[in-house]
Amino acid sequence: MAEIFATASLARMKERPLTYYARLSVVAAVLTFVLKLAAWRLTGSVGLLSDALESLANLAAAFVALGSLAVAARPADEDHAFGHSKAEYFAAGVEGTLIIGAAGAIGWNAVDRFFSPQALHEPFMGIAISIAASLVNLAVARVLIAVARRRDSVALGADAKHLMTDVWTSAAVIAAVALVAFTGWKWLDPLIGLFLALHIVATGVTLVRESMLGLMDTGLPADQLETIRTTLAKYAPEGVQYHALLTRRAAARRFMSVHLLMPGAWPISRGHDLAERIEADLRKAVPGLVVLTHLEPDDDPVSWHDVELERKDSAQ
Repeated sequence: MAEIFATASLARMKERPLTYYARLSVVAAVLTFVLKLAAWRLTGSVGLLSDALESLANLAAAFVALGSLAVAARPADEDHAFGHSKAEYFAAGVEGTLIIGAAGAIGWNAVDRFFSPQALHEPFMGIAISIAASLVNLAVARVLIAVARRRDSVALGADAKHLMTDVWTSAAVIAAVALVAFTGWKWLDPLIGLFLALHIVATGVTLVRESMLGLMDTGLPADQLETIRTTLAKYAPEGVQYHALLTRRAAARRFMSVHLLMPGAWPISRGHDLAERIEADLRKAVPGLVVLTHLEPDDDPVSWHDVELERKDSAQ
């Protein structure tokens, strides 16, 4: 019976739109920000203030992810024949920028408090509240990571990384606050905040870089490209060669184009039928792949150059 309920739950999870998970992230961001703000107000810790500021950035990022996923889900139209999936890259870029901005605010407060150290108030109550907020973030982040991997969502993946960064930040802040409470080392609180700011900057830069690569039509990863080449190579014994292999990725969607060179003596119908088989195999090998093939006779010298198309030959 338990297995039946688990299967039904997984089926419902798969059917839910990605915006459902973005809304879940918004709710989590609101809850954690309120909790961490309360923890800071109780303790006066710059580390906990830094944690609260990062949660505020999480909230803004969650709204951006929600908006981008709503746009990405729109069907293709005359102005966007290949769909709107690239909107997810904007979300990843904005989230990375927000993370860097939050890190700047954290660093500023840490430096100020380092030169003007203050005693903490109600540290253990603040720690308990911060732990509760971190558990919320951890639970939501694990859900987003699973969905992002299964459905190849850039926006949800960026949101999940953002939340996991917040979890690790909170863990370090909690440890620092506890250590300050036990030792009385007031300088440790802002020092931890400063180190966390540097760590958060690195995460933000990574997200911005991934966003830029996606917007620049980066090719498919090496393992998928190798799968495509292996699939095409299977047809060499049937007299099929290829070149001008080009690939690109737009969030969960993948695109490729390739020139298939076949014997010039073949009738068009035979070449077309074989091309249909090749395209079907490619789509099976790389789920979500959009395949565009161009047939050429291998006995025509023009077929081997394509200079006028300004395409880089990638024949093997």
